[in-house]
Amino acid sequence: MDFSWAIVVAGALVGLAVGLTGMGGGALMTPIMVMLFGVNPTAAIGSDLATSVFMKPFGAAVHQKAGTVRWDIVRWLLPTAMPAAVLGALTLQLLGDGDQLQERVKYVIGGALVLAVIGMLARMWLDARRGTGADEAEDARVAVRPVATLLIGLIGGFIVGMTSVGSGSLIIVMLMLAHPRLKANHLVGTDLVQAIPVVAAAALGHALFGDIAFGMAGALLIGAIPGVVTGALLSTRISGPSLRWALITLLAGSGLAMWGITGTPLILICAAFAALGVTATARGRRRSLIVTGSPTPASTSEEPVREAGSRV
Repeated sequence: MDFSWAIVVAGALVGLAVGLTGMGGGALMTPIMVMLFGVNPTAAIGSDLATSVFMKPFGAAVHQKAGTVRWDIVRWLLPTAMPAAVLGALTLQLLGDGDQLQERVKYVIGGALVLAVIGMLARMWLDARRGTGADEAEDARVAVRPVATLLIGLIGGFIVGMTSVGSGSLIIVMLMLAHPRLKANHLVGTDLVQAIPVVAAAALGHALFGDIAFGMAGALLIGAIPGVVTGALLSTRISGPSLRWALITLLAGSGLAMWGITGTPLILICAAFAALGVTATARGRRRSLIVTGSPTPASTSEEPVREAGSRV
C-alpha cells in the first residue's frame, strides 16, 4: 500500500489524541481515512472499528487497575449496546450499494461527527457545572438507572455500529446525563470498558459484510498503540481544555466537509471554533488562578514573614 507509512503516522496521531483526551478515536480516524486516503466510507468505518478493538483495552486496563470502572453500569449497557451495534452495521448496508452507498455513508458520518461535537460541548458544560471540587463530594456508588442505561446502550451502540463514532464522545455524555452525580474518572473508566465489547460487536458486523481492510487496520494499530500510551503519559502534563477545543475544531471541520461544505465557509466556521476555544481556555486558566492562587508580588513577602515567625 502506497500510503502505509502515512497511515501509521495517522494512527499514531489519533492514538495520541485518544490517550490525551479519552475521545476522538472513531471521530478522527474515519474521516482521515475517507478524506486523506480516499478509502471507501464503509471500509473506513469497519477498519476503524477493528483498530479500536485492540486500542481501547490499553486505556481500560489503566482504569480497571485504579478501580474506576462501574461494572454494574457496564452490565446494564451491554445487553442493548452489543446487538444494537450489529444492527447498526446491518442498517448501513440497507442505504444502497456502490457509489450511492458510499455517498450516503459520508452524510451519515458527517451527522455523527456533528453529534460528537455537540456531545463534547455538552460534556464540557456539564463538567463546568459540577465545579472543580465536585468529585470529592460525590458518591462513587451512585445507584444505576437500569431503564435509562439500557436506552443509552441501544442508541449509542446503533450509532457506533453505523459510523464507528460515539463510543467515547456520545455514550459518555449520555451516561453523565443519566448519572449526574457519578465521579468523572468513573465515567471515563466505565465508558472505556463498555466500549470494548460494543466496538467488537460492531466490527464483527462489518466483517460479515467484508467492510474491514485488515492491512489498513494493522497499519493503523502500529501507530495507534504507542500513540495511546504516549498520550496517556502526557495527559497529566498538557492542558486538557485546549486539547478538547482543538479536537472539537477538527471534528466540526471534518463533519461539515463530509456534508460537502468546503472553502471559505468551512474555514470561517473552524476559525470561529478555534477562537471560542482560545477564549474559553484563557478564561478557565484565569478562573483557576483566582481559585487556587498564583504567584504575585505580594506573595513574595510571605517568606520573610515566615522567617520572622520562626524566630519568635
